[in-house]
Amino acid sequence: MSDTVTVNDRLYRIIRLLGHGKGGYSYLAERDGSYFVVKKIHHEPCDYYAFGDKIEAECRDYERLRKIGIPMPEMIDVDRDEEIIVKQYIEGETVSEILERGASVKELLPQIREMAELARENGLNIDYYPTNFVVHDGKLWYIDYECNEYMEEWNFENWGSRY
Repeated sequence: MSDTVTVNDRLYRIIRLLGHGKGGYSYLAERDGSYFVVKKIHHEPCDYYAFGDKIEAECRDYERLRKIGIPMPEMIDVDRDEEIIVKQYIEGETVSEILERGASVKELLPQIREMAELARENGLNIDYYPTNFVVHDGKLWYIDYECNEYMEEWNFENWGSRY
């Protein structure tokens, strides 16, 4: 991605790559003194996951999770033609980063279990991979929007807790 990106006539200055997953690349960006996440959808092959329309899936999943109360960043803007999403930036370490430095995440388990129960009660699973969660002021945020129909084999206890 270049040093700047325009999303629906708003110019964002790209600061750095935050990470990438099976759906896209996420960048820390700045506009008018505020920070955002700019996610550019990619179409790289993925052996273990079948995709439809990724940008529509992100928007649909965001709405599903927002309605049930999963703590996640607000979707600020979407450019469907360029396949770019602008999200609220939640500052903090990912659960993966916390684990990598050898710290415990035990105190976060009640929050993730609450999210998992909310998802299950609404027939959904979220992606419990530790890079998808950020801790800010002790609160756990699900920073991905991906969700799928509930299947017990992919719930927190059977899949996510392994990480």
